Amino acid sequence: MNPILDVRNVRKVFENNVAVNDIDLQIRQGVIFGLLGPNGAGKTTLIRMITNILYPDSGSISLNGHTDGRKRMMEIGYMPEERGLYKKMKVGEQLMYLAQLKDLPFKEAEKRIKNWLVRFDITDWYNKKVEDLSKGMQQKIQFISTILHEPDLIILDEPFSGLDPVNTNLIRDEIYRLNEEGATIVFSTHRMEQVEQICEEIALINKGNKILQGSVKEVKQEYKLNRFEIELSGNIPEISNPAFEILEQRGQKQILQLHEGYESKHILNAYLQSNADILNFNELLPSLNEIFIRKVQA
Repeated sequence: MNPILDVRNVRKVFENNVAVNDIDLQIRQGVIFGLLGPNGAGKTTLIRMITNILYPDSGSISLNGHTDGRKRMMEIGYMPEERGLYKKMKVGEQLMYLAQLKDLPFKEAEKRIKNWLVRFDITDWYNKKVEDLSKGMQQKIQFISTILHEPDLIILDEPFSGLDPVNTNLIRDEIYRLNEEGATIVFSTHRMEQVEQICEEIALINKGNKILQGSVKEVKQEYKLNRFEIELSGNIPEISNPAFEILEQRGQKQILQLHEGYESKHILNAYLQSNADILNFNELLPSLNEIFIRKVQA
C-alpha cells in the first residue's frame, strides 16, 4: 500500500544551519504517527515543508500521490505549537474565516462550527472575542479550526501544551475518534511518554536527521535489553543460574538480566525448581525516551 505522505530526501538549510538533512519519511494511511525529538531537532521545519509553508532546498513531498503544494495545503489540517488565532475576532467569525480559507462553503462551515461548539460544550463563546478566552479554551478553538474541513492528514504540534488534565483527555479522545473515522494523524512532540500512550508508529529526529522509524512495538523489541522483573511471595530463594543474574532487589521484586543464548523460560524454570511462589513475571521493555537517549549517545 502506498503511503498517504511520502517525504523523499528532503533538505533545508538556514544560512549555515542544516535544519533538515535529507530526511525520508513515509506515513501509512490511517495511523497515528509520532514525530519525536527534542526542541530544535528539526520537527517544526519538516512540518512546515510538509504543509507548504516552507519550500525544501531539495527532495520531494507527496500527499495522496501528488506533489502539488497548494493542493497539499488544502488536504492537511495543521495546528502549530505557536497558536495562531486573531485575538480581536469573535470565535464564530474566526472559525468561519479559517474554514473558508480551506474552501469550505459557508452553509457547511456554519453547520460544522455549531456542531463542534456543541461537542465541546462552548456554544456560549460563539460571540466572544478570542482574547477573552482562557488558554485552554483558545486551544479548543484552534483544534476545531484545524479539523473543521475534515482533512485527510492532521498534524498536531504539541497539542497538549498548556492544557489541564480534563481538556487533555478531551482532545485525546477526539484524536482517537478522528483516527477511527479514517484520518491520518501526525503528532509532533518532545514529550515521548505521551506518544507511547497514543501513537502506533514513530520517527525519531535529532539535529535534522531521522535516527529511526517503525512501530512502537517493533522499536521497543529491537532495543530491548533482555531484562525481566519477577515478583515473589513469601521467602525469596537464593538462586545461582548460568541463564541470568539478579541486577536489583526491590522488596519482593527482582530485576533480572537474561544472558545471551538463553530464553525467559529458563528463568521461570529456575524459580519453579526452587519452589518459589511467583506472583508476577514480565519483560521490561525500554521507554521511547530511553531508546532515544541510547541512539543519540551511541
